[in-house]
Amino acid sequence: MGTIVVGALLLVMVGLAICSMINDKKHGKSLQCGGDCSKCGGHCK
Repeated sequence: MGTIVVGALLLVMVGLAICSMINDKKHGKSLQCGGDCSKCGGHCK
């Protein structure tokens, strides 16, 4: 039973991380430079 609970929590956490990355990408933040275009020379605009 504990294995199922831990597995379910892990799946939820991975799903939330993926949703966060997709949401950041939709709002123009780059996964490579963290959305701070001054650090990557403005290539993320």
